[in-house]
Amino acid sequence: MVDHGDVIRRHELTDHEWELLGPLIPRAVRGRPRVEDRQIINGMVYKIRTGI
Repeated sequence: MVDHGDVIRRHELTDHEWELLGPLIPRAVRGRPRVEDRQIINGMVYKIRTGI
C-alpha cells in the first residue's frame, strides 16, 4: 500500500480488498517485469470513482 501516514485515499484499495483481489491477477512468466499490480489497479479504481 502507498504510505500516506494512516490515511487511505478514497481511490486506493484497502489491504483487505487487495488480499481478495491480488491472487486473482495472473503473474507474467516472460518478458519485461510489470509495474506493481496494486498501483495499476488503484489507477483503474481512481478513474472509475472520479469519472475522468
